[in-house]
Amino acid sequence: MHIREILAARSPSFSFEFFPPRAEKGWEELYETIRELEPLRPSFVSITYGAGGTTRGLTHDLVVRIRQTTSIPPVPHLTCVGHSEDEVRGILQRYADAGVANILALRGDPPRDQPDFDWSRGGFRHAADLVRCIRRFNESGDHPLRGGFGIGVAGFPEGHPGTPNRMMELEFLKAKVDEGADYICTQLFFDNHDFLDFRDRCRLAGIDVPILAGIMPVTTRQGMARMAELAAGARYPAKLLRALDRAGSDAAAFERIGIHYAAEQCANLLDHGVDGIHFYTLNKSRATLEIFQSIGLASCGS
Repeated sequence: MHIREILAARSPSFSFEFFPPRAEKGWEELYETIRELEPLRPSFVSITYGAGGTTRGLTHDLVVRIRQTTSIPPVPHLTCVGHSEDEVRGILQRYADAGVANILALRGDPPRDQPDFDWSRGGFRHAADLVRCIRRFNESGDHPLRGGFGIGVAGFPEGHPGTPNRMMELEFLKAKVDEGADYICTQLFFDNHDFLDFRDRCRLAGIDVPILAGIMPVTTRQGMARMAELAAGARYPAKLLRALDRAGSDAAAFERIGIHYAAEQCANLLDHGVDGIHFYTLNKSRATLEIFQSIGLASCGS
């Protein structure tokens, strides 16, 4: 089903993000997570793609397995880094042949061992170039998908770390939409004012596609540090930091505070008419399930 139909069928939408494990044990743990979350009837799940396409095969295998063994539409990430247009078309053809109908198109991060990565290599400098490539694939008709691929792109409520000029950042985002993006999924954030202002600025710029809010509950101090590293530019508000400091060394209290804070974020976003909420799960179900229960959404999946 095309993402436009998926998002129209349930408003607001609720979706989850997973990543392909590298170890066999991780795959079984992930499928336990999927089984626990599937009764919530998520609108879709997205599957990450390693820097430089390092998990390309794992991503494809996980996407196809979810497509074949669950009722949840999978949305694989696809990045520009290091790919030629022919390689991208080959990836798209494999997904189309497997009945996967949607893609999240990202610029992506260069491999960690290439800090001076040359973005002129390959056929793509910006995510808009990748969106254009997918749209051309759709228009070619060389695939079995009715209507072609649905296309999602990323948005950054706190600002893209590589584009300090916020006006130019919106121009880049609008370029992705103008090339054919059907929706925007945001990077994680912890202050809803950042998201709501971002949404308003998008509308003023003529960006009128659905905007899904990215939420990730803080559950451990280690995860918090890792989150800050992965989501460059992520800002922890003082209100959250004060609450977490009160937990001290009590790991259970730390987790409860993080889940409670994320639940309050979600409730407030729903009050403000958010198009959808996208949960960054880190392949765990507990926090997401507790958030659904605390804001009265758990019964919506039954």
